[in-house]
Amino acid sequence: MEKLTAASPEAQSADLVAGNIEQLKALFPELITEGAGGAAVNVDVLKALVGDASLTDADEKYGLNWHGKRRARQLALTPSTGTLRPYPGPKESVDWDTTQNLMIEGDNLEVLKLLQKSYAGKVKLIYIDPPYNTGKDFVYPDNFQDNIKNYLELTGQIEGGQKISSNTEASGRFHTDWLNMMYPRLKLAKNLLKNDGFIFVSIDDSEVNNLRLLLDSIFGEENFEGVFIWEGGRKNDSRRISIGHDYIVVYAKNSALLQELDVRWRDKKSGLEEIYAKVSEIKKICGDDFGAASKELQRWFKSLPEGAEAKEHSHYKFIDGKGIWYGDNISSPNPRPNLTFEWKGYQPPENGWRYDRDAMRKLDEEGLLLYPESKENRIQYKRYLHHTETWSPSSVFYKDRRAASKILSALMGQSVFDFPKDVDVIARLIRIATSKDDLILDFFAGSGSTGEAVIIQNITDRSNRRFILVQLPEYLDINSKEQKSAASYCDFIRKNRTLAELTKERLRRAGAKVKADHPDSQCDTGFRTFKLDSSNIRAWNPKPDNLEATLFAHQDHLLEGRSEADVLYELLLKLGLDLCVPIEKRNIEGLDVHAVGGGVLLACLAEKITREQVEPLAQGIIAWHTKLAAAGDITCVFRDSAFADDVAKTNLAAILEQHGIQNVRSL
Repeated sequence: MEKLTAASPEAQSADLVAGNIEQLKALFPELITEGAGGAAVNVDVLKALVGDASLTDADEKYGLNWHGKRRARQLALTPSTGTLRPYPGPKESVDWDTTQNLMIEGDNLEVLKLLQKSYAGKVKLIYIDPPYNTGKDFVYPDNFQDNIKNYLELTGQIEGGQKISSNTEASGRFHTDWLNMMYPRLKLAKNLLKNDGFIFVSIDDSEVNNLRLLLDSIFGEENFEGVFIWEGGRKNDSRRISIGHDYIVVYAKNSALLQELDVRWRDKKSGLEEIYAKVSEIKKICGDDFGAASKELQRWFKSLPEGAEAKEHSHYKFIDGKGIWYGDNISSPNPRPNLTFEWKGYQPPENGWRYDRDAMRKLDEEGLLLYPESKENRIQYKRYLHHTETWSPSSVFYKDRRAASKILSALMGQSVFDFPKDVDVIARLIRIATSKDDLILDFFAGSGSTGEAVIIQNITDRSNRRFILVQLPEYLDINSKEQKSAASYCDFIRKNRTLAELTKERLRRAGAKVKADHPDSQCDTGFRTFKLDSSNIRAWNPKPDNLEATLFAHQDHLLEGRSEADVLYELLLKLGLDLCVPIEKRNIEGLDVHAVGGGVLLACLAEKITREQVEPLAQGIIAWHTKLAAAGDITCVFRDSAFADDVAKTNLAAILEQHGIQNVRSL
C-alpha cells in the first residue's frame, strides 16, 4: 500500500511545468532529455528545430514587458500547497446535496491552481470584473514565498497583521503591480476554458491598452474577438472629458475552431432553409392562426422520410400548440387600447403589442422572447432551429449603471454597494456565449452578480448552466467611507465583516426570490461553499533542535481537527474529480466508506481499523465495487495511522489487489 505524503503528485495541485514538458515531448520527442531534476528541454535541439533566428531573449522585442513579469509567470507555474475545505451547513451553503454551483472563499490565484485538475478544459465562459487600477490599494497576496500562509494572515485566520499591496502612482509601480496581479491569474484561467470557450474582461481606460497586450500574450492576438463598449451614463469626476463608458474585452480560447464550427454550420443550412421556406409558406396560408400553423408544421415534419436533412436539423419549438418562429416583431396588426402597456422598459409599437400582459408573461417565462439591446427596437420571437443564437450582438450598448445599484439595494433590503456589476448585462453576455449546460466562472466575484445572472438566464431559457464564483474574504472596514455600508450590513446579518459574506448573502436572496417568483421551476438556485486553507496532509517540517518531537508530531500525516469531509474533498481536487460529483456512503463493519463518482474513488477515512475488521471491510468494499461497476482505474484510500499495525495494512491491500483494485493508497 503506497503512502501519500505532501510531496506525492496525487497530493498536489496540477504540475503545469510537467504538463508543458509532456506537450513538447508529444510534438518533438527529441527536445526532451534528462536533467538534474528530471525531464528537461535541450535548448541546443530547440535551436536546431526552429533556427537561431527564431529564438530571442533580447530586450528590444515586440510585446508587453514590465518589472516582475518573469516572476509572475513562475508564480502561475508553482503548485499550490492548499486545499478547499467544504462547508455544507445551511449557514454557509444552500441546497448542498443537490446543487451544482460553487462559491469559493479564497485568494483566486491559489484557487485557480487547485481547480486545474478537476476543471481544465471544462469552462465555457469566464467573466471577470477585476479591480480597476485607480491608484488605491488592492488586496492580493502575491509577494510572499508561502502564499497560503500569507492568505491566512491576511484574512485573520492565523496571527499576523493584514498585508495589502500598495499601488499608488507615487510608488512608481502604478501599472506594474496591477500587471503582476493579473498575469498569473489569466494564465491559469486559460487552462480552464473549453476549446470553444470565451473570456470576457470588464475594464476601464486606465488599463484597457495593457489588458489587450496582456491577453494577446496569453491567448494569442489571433483569438481577439472584439470589445463591447458599455455606455452607462456620465461618471462624476473632475476630468475634462466625463467618461461614461466601460469596456468588456473578449477573447476566444481557439478562434480557428470557432471558424471551423461556423463552416460546419453553413454546410448544414440547406436543411434549415427548407424549414424556413416551409414556415413562410404555412404562415401565408394560416395567417395569425397559430394553432392551425402549428398543426400543419408538425404534420409536415412527420411526413418527411427518416434521414431527410430538414428533419434531421429541425429543432422547432411548440408551446401550448403555438408555433413560435424567429424574426416577427411582437406587434399587433390593428390598434387595440389594451395592448399599449409598457413591457420591461420597452414602449409598445405604434399599433400596440400582439398579446395581452398574461400572454406576454407566459412567453417571457418560456424564454421565447428575444430582447434587442436598444429599447428603441422591437421585441422579437426567439428562433428555435438548430442554433438559437447566430445573430451578432452590437459592440456598443446602453445600460444605465445606476439601475444595478437600485436593483441590488431592493434585493438586499438596503444600500450595500455603490457600483455592483449589472445582472442584466452579465446575463446578456451569458446568453451570447453559452448554451444550456455550460459552466461559467467568475474569479473576481464581488457581490455575486455573475451567480445571480446565471440563475436568471437559466430561468429565462430553461437551462442548467452552472457557476463557480471565487471571492477573497476581504475585510471590510467600518471606519472606511467606501466600505462602511457593506461592513454595517454584515453586522446586520450577523456575519463576519468580509466581502465574501456579502457574496453569499446576495446569492441566498437572489435564489429565494427566483423560487418565490417561479415556484414551479426546477432551476438550481443553491451553491456549495468551500474555503481555501492549508492542505490536510501534514508537510514534513523538521525542527533541528528537537528532532524527536518532530518525529512524534508527524506520526499522523493528517492535520488535527480536519474532518473526513475535509480529506475527502481534497482527494477529489487532487485526483481531478468535480467538486459536485455524487458521493455515496455505506457503513461496512462499523466503518464509513465513501464511493465517489460512481466508484472511481473509494475511501475509508476511519481513525481506527482493527485486525478483526480488515477482512470483512475488504470484502464489503469489493462487493460494493463490483455492484457499482465503475469504469477505468479505481483508487482506494485509507488513513495510514488507522491500522493496528503494518500486517493489517498489508493484508487489506493484498485482498483488494487480488480482486482488481490495484491503486490502494494511505494518507
